[in-house]
Amino acid sequence: MPDTTTTVQPLLDYFDRLIPLSKDEKDFVRAKFHPHLFIKKQFALQHGQVCEYFDFVVRGCLRLYMVDNDGVYHILQFATENYWILDLTSFHKKTPAKLNIDALEDTMVLRINHTDLIDLYLKAPKFDRIFRVLLENHFMMQQQRMGQLFSSTAEERYQLFLETYPHLLNRLSQVQIAAYLGITPEFLSRIRSRMAKGDK
Repeated sequence: MPDTTTTVQPLLDYFDRLIPLSKDEKDFVRAKFHPHLFIKKQFALQHGQVCEYFDFVVRGCLRLYMVDNDGVYHILQFATENYWILDLTSFHKKTPAKLNIDALEDTMVLRINHTDLIDLYLKAPKFDRIFRVLLENHFMMQQQRMGQLFSSTAEERYQLFLETYPHLLNRLSQVQIAAYLGITPEFLSRIRSRMAKGDK
C-alpha cells in the first residue's frame, strides 16, 4: 500500500520561496489545505463534475486532459511535485467540467476548496496576491501551449517538452507524451529516431 501520510510542510516551503509567511499565515495554510491520495489511474476530476478543489502536488503525477468526439486524448498539462492543477473555469464558475484529471502515478496532493480559498484571501490578503500570480502564470502557460500547437513543428514542440519537463521523460509513456504534443505515438517515435541519429 502507498504511504498516505503527509504534512503541509512542502506547501509551506513552496510559499516561503515565493514570499515569507508569518506564523498566522502558516496556521491558515494548515487549517485550509488537506492531504488526499490518488491511486494510479484514479480520477481527481471527471468530465461533467464540478471541480471542487485546487490541488498542489506533493509527490506523484496528475494529468489534465480532454477527450474529443473521436475518443482521442488531448493532454493540456502534467502536474508533478510543486505544481498546481485544476479545471479553472469549473472551479471558479461552479459549472460542469469539460476536462478530466487523473493520476498517472500514486499521487499525494494538498487541496483547498473554493470556499476555503476565498476565506484565505479575506483573512490573509498576501494569499490573494500569491494565487493571482499563480493563476496568471497558469493562463500564460496555456496560451503559450496553444500558440505552439498552431505555429510550431512537432519536432520543436518535442524539444520544448524536453527542456520544460526533463524530469518527466522517464515517468511518462510515449502515448502520454504524444497526446501532450498533439501527435501520434508513431510520429513521436520517428522524431526520436531522427533526433538520435542527429546526435551521432
